[in-house]
Amino acid sequence: MAEGDNKSANMLAQETAQLEEQLQGWGEVILAGDRVLRWEKPWFPGAVMGATTVLFLLIYYLDPSVLTGLSCTVMLLCLADYLVPTLAPRVFGSNKWTTEQQQRFHEICGNLVKTQRRIVGWWKRLCALKEEKPKMYFASVISSLLTVAWIGQQVHNLFLTYLIVSFLLLLPGLNQHGIITKYAGMAKREINKLLKQKEKKNE
Repeated sequence: MAEGDNKSANMLAQETAQLEEQLQGWGEVILAGDRVLRWEKPWFPGAVMGATTVLFLLIYYLDPSVLTGLSCTVMLLCLADYLVPTLAPRVFGSNKWTTEQQQRFHEICGNLVKTQRRIVGWWKRLCALKEEKPKMYFASVISSLLTVAWIGQQVHNLFLTYLIVSFLLLLPGLNQHGIITKYAGMAKREINKLLKQKEKKNE
């Protein structure tokens, strides 16, 4: 068991080191984005929501086709991949890279690798469910897709995407400041109260 844990830890460290090497040119930008997403300053959430809202309003105004939107997105990603590693050291100053920043960059890369592993793990469990319990797999997948399709039919696609993107961008800050834990705990206590009241009525 210990040998397996050590092997997993070594693989995690190796994958994290590889990701650090691949993202080294993006280091300053990633750290800046991390500070914004974790709300190091009180006005960062408003700035994130403002920028997201302006972007989606622009998309709504221009109303590009799917092909145009996809082409522009890929073009911007290619430009960023080319320009950011070149311009970031000049803008942020690579000579100011400290041990604390390096440690935080290492933590971010480690979290990205762990997230990737979780997604792969969920996919493997889904595939295992398909092999072991095909009826449950079929019912779960079909019901989930029908629910998503119904939500998509009720809510405008762009507005739904806006809500999802906004939530994902605010999620790190909500988690960092304990807001999710606070309200999840409150919801759990309320559910427990309702269950206890139901049990007393049944008695």
